[in-house]
Amino acid sequence: MKETLPEAARALRLTIRSWGVRAEDDFDSVFAAISKWRPDGLYVPPGLLMFNNQKRIVDFALKSRLPSMYYSREAVDAGGLMYYGADEAESYRRVAYYVDRILKGAKPADLPVEQPMKFELVINLKTAKQIGLTIPQWTLMKADKVIQ
Repeated sequence: MKETLPEAARALRLTIRSWGVRAEDDFDSVFAAISKWRPDGLYVPPGLLMFNNQKRIVDFALKSRLPSMYYSREAVDAGGLMYYGADEAESYRRVAYYVDRILKGAKPADLPVEQPMKFELVINLKTAKQIGLTIPQWTLMKADKVIQ
């Protein structure tokens, strides 16, 4: 992502700014920096630290009226604005398929590596309204799930 995101941002004439969070103690200073810079949006990347502080991040984005995109559908269920990524339910089904094959004697090294084939867009319309954001109707029509 560090290589492809800046390239895509340049093509779209967007400015990307990154803040490093390496420990729970870093959130307050990062939130202060974000508030000072006042970006147009926030992308929250995956990671255990982000997962463990999901509610804190969602609450900050809501309080700051900051449109935000998350690494997991659960963050959107918790009040985040949007998620676009692999369909997590389908991914878990594929894991179960692989476990079944291994338990039936297949060697893991002989099984092919798979990438997600099904993706989903989840939009929390309640959050959009709360932060004063209007989601275009054509975007809502493309969403796999809209939380009212």
